[in-house]
Amino acid sequence: MDKNSKIFVAGSNGLVGSALVRQLRAGGYANLLLPEIKELDLTNQQAVSDFFQKEKPDYVFLAAAKVGGIHANNTYPAEFIYLNLMIQNNVIHQSYLHGVKRLLFLGSSCIYPKLAPQPMKEEHLLTGLLEPTNEPYALAKIAGIKMCESYNRQYGTKFIAVMPTNLYGPGDNFHPENSHVLPALIRRFHEAKVQNAAEVVVWGTGTPRRELLYVDDMAAGCLFLMEQPDDLIKPELLSYPKPCFVNLGTGQDVTIRELAETVGNVVGFSGNLRFDQSKPDGTPRKLQDVSRMHSLGWRHKVSLEDGLKNTYRWYLENIER
Repeated sequence: MDKNSKIFVAGSNGLVGSALVRQLRAGGYANLLLPEIKELDLTNQQAVSDFFQKEKPDYVFLAAAKVGGIHANNTYPAEFIYLNLMIQNNVIHQSYLHGVKRLLFLGSSCIYPKLAPQPMKEEHLLTGLLEPTNEPYALAKIAGIKMCESYNRQYGTKFIAVMPTNLYGPGDNFHPENSHVLPALIRRFHEAKVQNAAEVVVWGTGTPRRELLYVDDMAAGCLFLMEQPDDLIKPELLSYPKPCFVNLGTGQDVTIRELAETVGNVVGFSGNLRFDQSKPDGTPRKLQDVSRMHSLGWRHKVSLEDGLKNTYRWYLENIER
């Protein structure tokens, strides 16, 4: 990408989008299109069409999405499938119509079957049943991948997708019910510390394993892909029937119990842990095979403990101030 390229970051205020903006600005990209939701409703087909007609972006990062944890996915399944399909359909199609040079679509590791072999390879997509608790969201993301792939096949576009593992970091959603596991734990442990509580209750058995990626590492990986020359991207990510997407993660995972203990240490909570086994565990394990991304020349840099410290510091400065 040229430093003067016009770059549209869809969803620039979210956890993922804000990290992409930080990374782009650090890389010297200043010509950024960052409309807020009140300025551009991405579920509105005409509004998205008008935006592309007026602004004519050269590159697109599609980070806008309706996201949430197990509780949110179980409670609002219709919203998760409808809103995500509408957003990605509009942005991907208008990117094609207006000649966007390259688009990067952000998916999720929940696209893989619940009982997929571990670690999960890109080739495992659509080889089994999905985890029921987030199936509507996963189906929308799979549709986004296949939409990118289909436009590449039919129109010769350069639309690629990355499937980040579980993300966390500054700008995360710390809602007590609708957040993902890690920000929920940070909030729970912090409140227990402030209240001098004797214990913290964690959902499930504590045995599921999760891979976690610091959001600024994710953004660095996305920018790395968008800056690669066509002669590298085309054979690896645009040659059907090869998957047009790539896993983005650390290749390492921890149990929920280990994660909770680490969060407790970072927050400074000295009480006990209790696991509520009446609550759902979700997918038993979600470890990605990241060898494809490694072969392209990228690896993560931020350790889990350092990432947690940065995230807790942001929480104290922005949520608890």
